[in-house]
Amino acid sequence: MIPLSALTVDVEDYFHVEAFARTVRYVDWPTYASRVGNNTRRLLDLLDRHHVRGTFFVLGWVADRDPALVREIAGRGHELGCHGYAHRPLWTLAVQEFREDVGRAKATIENTAGTRVAGYRAPTFSVTRRTMWALDILAELGFDYDSSIFPIRHDRYGIPDAPRFPHRVRLRSGAEIIEFPMTTFPVGRHRLPFSGGGYLRLLPYRLVRHAMRSVTEQERRPAIVYLHPWEIDPDQPRLEAGWPTRLRHYTNLHRTERKVERLLQDFPFTTAAEVLAALDPASVTP
Repeated sequence: MIPLSALTVDVEDYFHVEAFARTVRYVDWPTYASRVGNNTRRLLDLLDRHHVRGTFFVLGWVADRDPALVREIAGRGHELGCHGYAHRPLWTLAVQEFREDVGRAKATIENTAGTRVAGYRAPTFSVTRRTMWALDILAELGFDYDSSIFPIRHDRYGIPDAPRFPHRVRLRSGAEIIEFPMTTFPVGRHRLPFSGGGYLRLLPYRLVRHAMRSVTEQERRPAIVYLHPWEIDPDQPRLEAGWPTRLRHYTNLHRTERKVERLLQDFPFTTAAEVLAALDPASVTP
C-alpha cells in the first residue's frame, strides 16, 4: 500500500516573501493589497474537489488580519500549523525574539480557531545547523513537530546531510521533537528537491511524478508537498527585485494549480499530523 503523503500550504501573501525583504518593509505590509484570502480559498476549493485534507501553516500576521480565513481553514477540516508571526528567517532573530514571534503566532492562531496547533514551519526553511536551537524553543512552546529542515545544499538554507524522512530530534533538555523534512529525490550523491515551491513550478511534471513514485512506491516513505497561495496567482502585482528573485518568484505561476491538481489525482494525501501518526514508531528514528 502506498503511504499517505502530506499536502501543506504556507499561508502568506505575495509581499511577505523573504526575497522581497529589501523592497518591502515590514512596517509597510498594511499598505499592500492583500490577495492571500482569495488565493487560499481557491486552494481550499481544490482540496474539497479531491476530498483531501491538508496542513496550513498560517503566518500570525495573516491570522490577526483575517481571522475568518483561519476559522474557515479549520472549519473545512484541515490542520492548522504555525508559520511564525512576521516571516523573519531564524538567522535574523535572537533566541528571545524567536520565542516571542512564534509564541505570539501560535496563540493568535489557536485563539482564533479554538484548536491546538501542533506543527511549525520556519520562514525560508531557516532551521539550519546554526539555528538548531530553535527546536528547543518549539518544544518549550508545546509543538509536537517541526517541518522546516531542507536536506539539501542551497545558497540560503538547508542541512545537506540531514535525514530525508521523518525522525526524532533529541534536544538539549532531554525532550524530543519530530522533524518532518522536505522531500528530496536521490540522484547519485546529490539530493534533488522537487515537491514544492519553485522546484515544483520549474520542473516538468513527469519528473515530479517520477520522483514522487520513487519515494512513495519504491522507498515506501511519505513525501511532503508544499506551496504558497501566491503561487497560484499569476495576476499578482509585480514587485521590484533583481532578475534572480524575479525568476524564482514569477516563473510558471500559471501552471502551479494544475500541477497540484495532478498530484492530488496521482497520489494519496492528508495532513502532516496524520502522516506522522500513521508511521510505524520504528520508522521515525532518532
